Amino acid sequence: MFLSTVLFLLGFVLLIKGANFLVIGSSSIAKKFGFSSIMIGLTIVAFGTSLPELIVSVLASLSGSSDLAISNIIGSNFSNTLLILGATALVSPLLVKKQTIYREIPFSLLAIIAVFILVNDFLIEGGLINGLARMDGLILILFFIIFLYYTFSLKKDRDYSLNNLRINSKGSEIKRYKNWQSALYIVLGMVGLFVGGRWIVSGAIEIAEFFSLSEALIGLTVVAIGTSLPELVTSVVAAKRGDADMAVGNVIGSNIFNLLWILGLSATINPIYYNDKLNFDILLLIVVTLVLLPLIYAGKKNILTRREGIILLFMYGLYILYISLRG
Repeated sequence: MFLSTVLFLLGFVLLIKGANFLVIGSSSIAKKFGFSSIMIGLTIVAFGTSLPELIVSVLASLSGSSDLAISNIIGSNFSNTLLILGATALVSPLLVKKQTIYREIPFSLLAIIAVFILVNDFLIEGGLINGLARMDGLILILFFIIFLYYTFSLKKDRDYSLNNLRINSKGSEIKRYKNWQSALYIVLGMVGLFVGGRWIVSGAIEIAEFFSLSEALIGLTVVAIGTSLPELVTSVVAAKRGDADMAVGNVIGSNIFNLLWILGLSATINPIYYNDKLNFDILLLIVVTLVLLPLIYAGKKNILTRREGIILLFMYGLYILYISLRG
């Protein structure tokens, strides 16, 4: 048990460093081929911050731990919306653009509703088993392609582009490395992601069995917070630099990536069975996303102040307390 716990914690270190290395190497190569900073930021970096969730969910799905695969995504979205936005707003008040309010947040809400409908086969279609079949996964990926098309259209917005030029976890400009260095970063990143993901999944399963806890509880709390660390670092650094749009867009975009790309790919690789006890969590995630809109308009219009940040953190504390008592 001690060894499993140590490997579980080390897995997060490898996962986060692996994602960072992969982004550094890929960005350097892409820059050499003449891709713009905004194109790199909206593709490589966006995928990079979601890689920990992707690796954990795919490996959990392949190992038959469907509860862990789905709860990791739901828990990460709770962490992004309440914990990360709340903590970031405490660092610096966040100005939220109108396009985020009217387009990206509603798209995030649509993604949650789409997942809720697709996983509830018994509730909606009268099926025998709830879950995401390969066809459901492909539907989510199609929604994700639509989101990507919208994202690429933002390159025409010069202000948006300028706010997204700084793309790595330290908020610095893209650096160019020698080809062998870039390749080494990519290889180390892939190894770190794979090994770290395996350690987290196996460790989470053993910890859940040892303490007689559900995989869903572990996925909604420890695993979800751990895999959300890249988004936390990126958003806090962006807020300190005054890039509020990047900080908020990183969170909302990550939520959409998690629901559409990661769940879609995981289900396409291996069908995911769904525990309908998680319906409450998905419905609560819908409510939390809806609450975000009046919070943005409360007090100073279009600004998430420190007071709203405290409210978000308080809501996250209540949620963690609830699922801990639920067990």
